[in-house]
Amino acid sequence: MANLVIDIGNTFTKIALFEGDKSLKFEKFASVTIPALKEFISGVKIDRALISTVKKSRGEWELVLASELPLIYFNSSLAGTIKNHYQTPQTLGPDRLASVTGAHQLYPGTSNLVINAGSCITYDWVDAEGNYYGGSISPGLNMRFKALNHYTSALPLIAAEEMGREEGDDTVSAMRSGVQNGIKHELEGFIEVYRKKDPNTNVVLSGGDGNFFDTLLKNSIFAPYIKNEPYLVLKGLNAALQHHND
Repeated sequence: MANLVIDIGNTFTKIALFEGDKSLKFEKFASVTIPALKEFISGVKIDRALISTVKKSRGEWELVLASELPLIYFNSSLAGTIKNHYQTPQTLGPDRLASVTGAHQLYPGTSNLVINAGSCITYDWVDAEGNYYGGSISPGLNMRFKALNHYTSALPLIAAEEMGREEGDDTVSAMRSGVQNGIKHELEGFIEVYRKKDPNTNVVLSGGDGNFFDTLLKNSIFAPYIKNEPYLVLKGLNAALQHHND
């Protein structure tokens, strides 16, 4: 029997099948269709499904899925391994809660700073006992590039690239330096704050830009406590579903 877990984000929908802690299959969709979903789960006996979504409306494929197997939506009451001290739990993004749930499951007995690099960059810290008090939200990589273009009359819309030097020597490279080095220093600052709080804190990177951030960090502070977990939210959802089944 397998668990089906689905993470509906602002840009992509990520879907995975798990048997226990073992990942069987993963796929990312810009847009989910009923035929694509049925093909993804074909040949697998599914026990139940869990969806985490940042969207308020339900897609047609979600209704079809709910008619065919037990389907529940992730919320704070399902994160049983986490003691959630957020003042407004109803406004906490499910992806953030699933991320700290996943980090606590993967690296038990230690504190974890989860940096989720998606449309926004979120910083969430969970201590060794599973206490979660909150975190921080800042603009993501692409959002910063889009803002430079949108709010000025002369700056072009550009994409991230690896840089050979710190400073830019033309407009485009100066924009990359400002955005990418700005994020790097932001990451380093948050890491320093939380590792002063607990020197044993792991730094767990996730999200669509997680690999890029991993490169940014390891160019300056390569360390074994930096973990790259691209499927962290999905692993957190699977951990929550397993705990819910117990």
